[in-house]
Amino acid sequence: MLRTAVQVDGETASYLTAGQDGPVVLLLHGTYWSRVWLPVLGRLAEAGLRPIAVDLPGLGRSGGELTLETATVPALADWVVRFASALRISGPIAVAGHDIGGAIAQHLLAHDRMEIRRLALVNSVLYDSWPAPHVARFREPEAAAATTADDLLTARRKAVAAALAGAATEQLIAEYVDPWNDPRVRRSWRAMAGAADSRYTLDLVPALQRSTIPKLLIWGEDDGFEKVQYAEKFASEIPQTTLIRIPEADHIPTENAPDQIARALIDFFTP
Repeated sequence: MLRTAVQVDGETASYLTAGQDGPVVLLLHGTYWSRVWLPVLGRLAEAGLRPIAVDLPGLGRSGGELTLETATVPALADWVVRFASALRISGPIAVAGHDIGGAIAQHLLAHDRMEIRRLALVNSVLYDSWPAPHVARFREPEAAAATTADDLLTARRKAVAAALAGAATEQLIAEYVDPWNDPRVRRSWRAMAGAADSRYTLDLVPALQRSTIPKLLIWGEDDGFEKVQYAEKFASEIPQTTLIRIPEADHIPTENAPDQIARALIDFFTP
């Protein structure tokens, strides 16, 4: 397992990876960071894949800072294309997205921004499932301005604890929340929350319905915001889609069932 970086737009883009060779699997996060993919990275590499879990600009361990303009789904999708170019990733690749990272992945596919051979979504935003109320409140400038650093850290700890469900421990919660101790990351997260808009996924539906690219949905069944019913709807309406449900898991099921999810991703992504 290795954390390394590349320069994108003059800023450091940090990413987790494992393995040296093999087909690339690009792993995208949303309102969390690359930590959500850590439980499955080693297993993907052992299976001969090359997983790359990037931190979006201003989030996780990456440099830079998001604004309301650069934190939209289309803008972040453009950034991911530049990140892939910086790593000289070419040819058909596999992409997986979690949370808003799933919206970015859907945008990349629907708008042919990258040559994607297979798409996986893990408790992703779909249709009009988002933003969740605790995120949507930051779309109001007054609410964002009135939120102190302590308020945001407390809210993030609460959200992380719920998202981890039975896997939650004080140490794991602290690991997930750690980036938000940086004021720059907190500002970037507020920008992502402020730019969250379900039209970015609703507008993709016609193109996704025409897509013949294989798609896999992996869903923690207990997610109270990205509900499994949205995944069921997607699987019934979007061609070439398979749904795997993860019982007793919430919004970050990779921590609850890493072996099962890694095996599903390996089976799906291995050529």
